[in-house]
Amino acid sequence: MTASHTAFVFPGQGSQKVGMGKDWFDRSPAARQAFEEADEALGFALSQLCFEGPEEDLQLTANTQPALLVASVAAYRGLVEAGYGDLAAVVAGHSLGEYSALVAADALDLSDALRLVRRRGELMQEAVPVGIGGMAAIMGLSVAEVGNVAQDASDGDQVCTLANMNSELQTVLAGHRPAVERAVALARERGAKKAVMLPVSAPFHSPLMAPAREGLEPLLRAAAFADPRVPVVTNVDAAPVTTGDAAREALIRQVDGPVRWTESVEAMAGALAVDRFVEVGPGKVLTGLNRRIARGRRCLNISSPDDLGKLDGASEDAED
Repeated sequence: MTASHTAFVFPGQGSQKVGMGKDWFDRSPAARQAFEEADEALGFALSQLCFEGPEEDLQLTANTQPALLVASVAAYRGLVEAGYGDLAAVVAGHSLGEYSALVAADALDLSDALRLVRRRGELMQEAVPVGIGGMAAIMGLSVAEVGNVAQDASDGDQVCTLANMNSELQTVLAGHRPAVERAVALARERGAKKAVMLPVSAPFHSPLMAPAREGLEPLLRAAAFADPRVPVVTNVDAAPVTTGDAAREALIRQVDGPVRWTESVEAMAGALAVDRFVEVGPGKVLTGLNRRIARGRRCLNISSPDDLGKLDGASEDAED
């Protein structure tokens, strides 16, 4: 397997769990340094929150985002330390995971990224009062069908829009709670296998996040972005960027724009000739999605030092 065929992808919010990254911290000096850098950058023991919780604090958006970022970057640095850092010729991340991808691509400094996502989480939470917005997962309908549902559920000032296109038959909607609830009912009527409201505190990646985008934009413009070492496939365009300026612009638009994950994976599997997707960081959510999107491609996750052997090819075809 050559580097030109491998993509590293990084998870987003929802993959967090208490205890994440502790095995990397214990067994990899490079990973340990990432956690120490995070604690210093944010001025509190983020590492302790990752390792010990409490879970209710870890689940707060302003904590979840930097915690997942450092856990993913620590895993990546442990992977590099073990000699696998040159495998990937392209990187991507789901929502928050795009920051992890940019750090891995040397486009963004970890300390800067941590401060940005900490504020990103705060701004997203502040953008919409609790109870006003909502999100829902729809399974078993095509993206086009879910788009029609969202359009029909929107009413006047109450909007419902596509937020995450995770796979052809798994889509997330976001917007004003009454409109999203109408969309859930419509999706069920139209044959969805599953249509449920999600237990989230804000309608991420929807037009309701415009205040968060406005608050984050000046911080992103002030941050130092370098040209990435390898192309980064962005959520908003599902296309690779190769300059720091383009990466910054994509992060600005990502706040209130949809996550086009299906198209991103299709672009990597198609034009970028990727035939192996390696999820780096906690969990294996993206590995499951990628198997459904890029059928026939190898998809695996590296969430623990014990997983590193998969990169040698011995078990990369195995189901995780």
